[in-house]
Amino acid sequence: MTLQIDLTRYTNLDLKAHDDGVWVVTLNRPAKRNALDIHTIEELVDFFSAAPRAGVRAVVLAGAGDHFCAGLDLIEHHDADRSPADFMHVCLRWHEAFNKMEYGGVPIIAALQGAVVGGGLELASAAHVRVMDQTAYFALPEGQRGLFTGGGATIRVTDLVGKARMIDMMLTGRVYQGQEAVDVGLAQYSVDGSSFDAALDLARKAAENLPLSNFAICSAVSHMQNMSAMDAAYAESVVAGVVNTQPDARARLAAFADKSAARVRRND
Repeated sequence: MTLQIDLTRYTNLDLKAHDDGVWVVTLNRPAKRNALDIHTIEELVDFFSAAPRAGVRAVVLAGAGDHFCAGLDLIEHHDADRSPADFMHVCLRWHEAFNKMEYGGVPIIAALQGAVVGGGLELASAAHVRVMDQTAYFALPEGQRGLFTGGGATIRVTDLVGKARMIDMMLTGRVYQGQEAVDVGLAQYSVDGSSFDAALDLARKAAENLPLSNFAICSAVSHMQNMSAMDAAYAESVVAGVVNTQPDARARLAAFADKSAARVRRND
């Protein structure tokens, strides 16, 4: 039975479903540059927990206004005056949200503009594909603010850019933008126009794949990266055994066999 997502439960996320199964999830706190408070994190946990069971075929993750996300809501953090244990549990909820995204099996395409900073970069790094426009910039300013990353930057951002660049970003506040951001791995696409339009096109393309194939791509690869090479080879064989024999793939394989399917060609 398909799970129904109750749109009335969300206030900090704006959710829109398209007929092709693509959902647009927009951080909707533009006056705060879409900074992440605990309520927004809980809504991310809720939506991305439900998405794989609700027929969501792909997600565009965006930010309202001029910025994608400026990171942790520092005003909320300051006013809450949390204990170490309290903030540890806040961080664990961030990890819950971002793990649901990375390992949930639904393709997530992030449309990036303006600030992709601190926790905003941690959020973006939990998406499977990142598209940036020419206004986007990336930074981890925690070191300058007396803080340390708590939402997975040491894991995901390090995976994207490498340990040395990650440490440099935190120590010096280095900002990446433009082609350099793509070159170091912070985004896979850079566009001159709207990052949202480009992300939506990619999400629609991904949504045309069979859901089980997308589930494997958007969950198994990340799991296998956490395994030894021997264990990953075994897991890959098991996943391929399930996915590559799925009944829904028969028509696509038949089209390839009779040469009616599109072929992969050079982009000339």
